[in-house]
Amino acid sequence: MIDLAQSFFDLLPNLQPETIGIIMIAAMLFAIFVGFPISFTLIFLGVFFGAWGFGIKLTIFLMNLQIYGSMMEQTLAAVPLFVFMGFMMEQAGLMERLFSAVQLIFARMKGSLFVAVLFVSVIFGAATGIVGASVTILGIMAATTMRRSGYDVKLAAGTITAGGTLGILIPPSIMLVVMGPVLEVPVTDLFAAAILPGIMMAVLYLVYSVGRCWLNPSLGPSLPEELIPDDRSYVWKEFFLGLVPPSILIAFAMGSILFGWATPTEGAGMGALGSILLCLGYRKLSWNNTYKALIRTLEISVLILFLVAASNFFGAVFSRLGTPQMITELLLGLNLSASWIIIMILGLIFILGWPLEWVPIVLIIVPILYPVLEALNVDIVWFAILVAVCLQTAWLSPPVALSAYFLKGVVPEWDLKDIYLGMMQFMVIQLIGLAIVFMFPAIVTWLPQYLYGN
Repeated sequence: MIDLAQSFFDLLPNLQPETIGIIMIAAMLFAIFVGFPISFTLIFLGVFFGAWGFGIKLTIFLMNLQIYGSMMEQTLAAVPLFVFMGFMMEQAGLMERLFSAVQLIFARMKGSLFVAVLFVSVIFGAATGIVGASVTILGIMAATTMRRSGYDVKLAAGTITAGGTLGILIPPSIMLVVMGPVLEVPVTDLFAAAILPGIMMAVLYLVYSVGRCWLNPSLGPSLPEELIPDDRSYVWKEFFLGLVPPSILIAFAMGSILFGWATPTEGAGMGALGSILLCLGYRKLSWNNTYKALIRTLEISVLILFLVAASNFFGAVFSRLGTPQMITELLLGLNLSASWIIIMILGLIFILGWPLEWVPIVLIIVPILYPVLEALNVDIVWFAILVAVCLQTAWLSPPVALSAYFLKGVVPEWDLKDIYLGMMQFMVIQLIGLAIVFMFPAIVTWLPQYLYGN
């Protein structure tokens, strides 16, 4: 059967392997843009072009090797555990309680709801790392109160969608867990490197939104007096109960990873167990909700991990064809500085981030360009965070901007045009943040060097 299949591929034009690799990439991009399922597309293309380029027997061997290797990658076991932790913390209702408390603490401040949204975004981003879930929850919590308080729709939509994207960057980010093995970098280094840029982006958002409210109070007026409780002790109690438990959980999970007491998988396991205990402590644990959290975790984890295996196989075939080396030599032959080549790569990733989610970009596009980075002696940890910030920007960039549709789904009365206009304001802020990280690499590299000395 194998010999019969190989006889078919022998009939195809006898092209150079590098040329076959170029056709392979073009076919992959076309299939993804058309809408074919990414994982099955990658496997089919890997088999087809591998058999065409160097034989079906070696292709099948590569497929078995890469899929088995992906299944044995222990770091990726952290993905379902972190996803489950996020869903269980969402079930506990802590974010709603924290949001309500923060908005009441700053009730008489201009733009207080923007402060509440961004504060909760940082905590929830650290808890879940899933943009769709973050934007949806923030929209449900904040939109009604913002509308009732007379907040500007554009600025409100921009703050919610921008805050929701922080989960891409703030550890324990699922994307960073996946990116570590892809770039052959310890996930602990990526977690440490992402902390300061994540905080910086949240501060930039806060300065912009609150600053505009101080200049024009009508954009974010104070809360109406009838919404402000007289009992301040109740507000601080709610703030404490909403902030301290999830902060302790995240601190233990992240601290154990960053300080080397636990592997990312072990830390994720601690976080998952802690989220169950939180739900139990707040009397929110139920069989029905836990089952739903498990099913949602299964769906997302299978999507990511199956795509990891398919991408590894696709990448192995592509590398075996020799096209990455050809691309490396081509880019190096342009005699451009490392900075300009990185800018070109980030521009490509930014454009691909419009129609694609982060998973195919991190698993397919980034490995193709990895040899170029190695040849230029680029700091891979710094580059990984640049990619994360760039993909965060793509979530806020028209023409696709999936964050807009997540928000529109839970706040249908907001016009999509206003949501887009609000997001574009924060896209500019995001580009400023990306430029800062690009020009000052120490923002990324200082903490990993301080903690690990590398």
